Amino acid sequence: MNECSAVIQLHQVRKSYPGAVSSEVLHGIDIRIDQGEFVALVGPSGSGKSTLLNILGLLDRPSSGSVEILGRECTEMDDAGLTTLRGHSLGFVFQFHHLLPSFSAEENVFLPMLADAGHFKPEMRTRARDLLARIGLDGFETGPASQLSGGQQQRVAIARALVMNPALVLADEPTGNLDRASGQQVFEFMRRFNRELGTAFLLVTHDPALAARCDRILTLEDGSLVTQE
Repeated sequence: MNECSAVIQLHQVRKSYPGAVSSEVLHGIDIRIDQGEFVALVGPSGSGKSTLLNILGLLDRPSSGSVEILGRECTEMDDAGLTTLRGHSLGFVFQFHHLLPSFSAEENVFLPMLADAGHFKPEMRTRARDLLARIGLDGFETGPASQLSGGQQQRVAIARALVMNPALVLADEPTGNLDRASGQQVFEFMRRFNRELGTAFLLVTHDPALAARCDRILTLEDGSLVTQE
């Protein structure tokens, strides 16, 4: 693929934390994820996955190396610039859905649009309802999110992650808190959006069966990327 198809690129990214003895958590990571890819990130606990995900999500800065999103170098951007870029380019799905329980499903979905614009617009509700319909939750738009099942709430979280049309969604153990049937359904919805919208996904998972269904597997061990299958 050509350079312009890259959604995110990390080059020789290192991350250290200060202390009595400086501890380096990531050791020269090189990653490229292209438009439309569906990539798994696997590795044992303590391998550095959370640190790497925070850097990919512009929630933390590397100690050295470069991070580019859609061709824009992010390392020297100020916090306000990173916040804007993150809000428009990245979506997030977590193991726990982090919905606002008293808000409706549609309100949870359009919340990122509301935060970005600063005031409500009718098209926000239209966008949220369209996404909810596409994940099988039409008819559940206006009820409190707390009344939905765990699998339904995670589907709402996927819709929320996609509402700003991000180039990349970072999904951190999105099926880890669900039973197998609900987890498979959540995975299938992410895969469908990946194929239909061309949105790239990076899926952190401990489930080898799910990882095997991704386009590519990145394996992290002791802070080093050991395979990019």
